[in-house]
Parts: sequence; C-alpha cells; structure tokens
Amino acid sequence: MRMNYFSASPAGLKAMLELQSHVHKAAQEGELGDGLLALVYTRVSQINGCAYCIDMHTKDARKAGETEQRLYALSAWRETPFYTDRERAALAWTEANTLIAGNGIDNALYEATREHFSEKGLTDLTLAICTINAWNRLSISFAADAGSYQPA
Repeated sequence: MRMNYFSASPAGLKAMLELQSHVHKAAQEGELGDGLLALVYTRVSQINGCAYCIDMHTKDARKAGETEQRLYALSAWRETPFYTDRERAALAWTEANTLIAGNGIDNALYEATREHFSEKGLTDLTLAICTINAWNRLSISFAADAGSYQPA
C-alpha cells in the first residue's frame, strides 16, 4: 500500500465510514438487503478494476450465501438467467451511475428502475453506488493490498 489514507485523513475517512454505515443500515432495514448490496459493490468494483474491493465483496457475498455461479457471471449479468428483474434493474442503474461521465442517466432507465424501488430505495441504492465508487478510488489510488481482506 502506498500510504495509510485512514491515518493521513482521519476526519475524511470518518465521514466515509459514517456514509458506509448509513448505507449498510439502510440496506438491512430497507429495500436493498445485504445480498443486493454485495452484487452492486462487486459490479462497481469490477467496472473500476479495483482488485482489493472485488476480493472483499466477493468474499463477503459468499459468506452471506451468494452462489459462485452468480458471482462468476456478474460481469455478464445481461446474458444470464441468474438474476431477478429487480436485481437487473439495480445492476443497470449501478452501471449507468458508475459510467456516468458523458452518458448521463436517461428517463427510460430511471422509470424502469423506479418500477422496482421506492424513492427512498432508489436514493439508498444510489448512495451505495456513490460510496463504493469512492472506496474504489481510494483503494486504487493508494494501492490497497488485494487478497488481504478477511470477512468478519
């Protein structure tokens, strides 16, 4: 690891951890659930090429009961029958928000996603996407050690 960004900016990382805590609490109490959250975190990390986060979130997903088949096929979710319509909506929203530069979010995607999520659910999903994108950028920028994560 290039540097310990937690000790370099403790107040900044405290704020990130508070947002992360909100997202996890919202997932457990609301519409997302830990399983969908793990898929979203893994897919964002795949898109961004964050080896540390891919390792972390696939380990957490397996521990939470996610199947190997669904994890292996996640990058090709559109081509498989392994995901529900709701998961597909979340994954499409996830990809659009992660690859937002120059693309935006069109009304058709918004409406299709809203069929599966309330306003709060969609806001929490978007906060989860924002959070993992930020963690990916920290982990990639400072070369977090992939493979070192162990689930609690």
